[in-house]
Amino acid sequence: MLDFAIETARAAGQLLRDRYHEHHVIRSKSSPVDLVTEADVASEQLIVGRIRQQFPDHAILTEEGSGQANGSAYTWLIDPLDGTTNYAHGYPVWAVVMALAQADTVLLGVTYDPLRDELFATQRGAGAFLNDRRLRVSTAARLGESLVATGFPYDRATNPQNNLGPFNHVMPRVRGVRRGGAAALDMAYVAAGRLDGYWEFRLNPWDWAAGSLLVTEAGGTVTDVAGASWRPGLSSLVATNGLLHAELLGAIDQGLQAKSNQ
Repeated sequence: MLDFAIETARAAGQLLRDRYHEHHVIRSKSSPVDLVTEADVASEQLIVGRIRQQFPDHAILTEEGSGQANGSAYTWLIDPLDGTTNYAHGYPVWAVVMALAQADTVLLGVTYDPLRDELFATQRGAGAFLNDRRLRVSTAARLGESLVATGFPYDRATNPQNNLGPFNHVMPRVRGVRRGGAAALDMAYVAAGRLDGYWEFRLNPWDWAAGSLLVTEAGGTVTDVAGASWRPGLSSLVATNGLLHAELLGAIDQGLQAKSNQ
């Protein structure tokens, strides 16, 4: 099944790369900044079609809604284009994401960056890899020596849980904060040691499932913002190399408390 996911993600990535510099048909979903393009839909159709042919009894949960929920013990969690806004603007940070879960346990995950031909793959108990190289998280032990990433929800202008409070508390305590706009790549970069930590609120299971397993299989730690073990369906995620996890959780909590007291 991991080989199948790798082959399928590469095929979808090739489709997206071929269309990258074309004019895109863009429409809004939940808000003017929550976008979908014809490329998202084409990539999803390719992935879903392959899953239905190869594993017809498996459930499929997808961002654009063309999957199926059939009560199977196995569920594919698919983001056919993570970083749609980047893609639509020609900003080169986006990926294809696939994961397979059994109930709340993620069994395998693939995050493919077609522009760099970087394929991050993992299987529970078997490690995490970038192409053929085994991944390990970084060794940064304190926030003061760390580079971290985060993101903000589409309705950040109106929703009080917009991550601005935690961002303002974390930013002065780290070497830098990156906002790449593709959650799956942020977590893949934590697994690869390029980032030391990442946090975000209010994303969906297909955004986080593959990345959560990549990080843990590379030796890192993944929880929600309260420190509870992460699983699909939770509303927040913090992923780190493990060494600075408690310190990052504390800074995020301080930001949440300050925001609630305003």
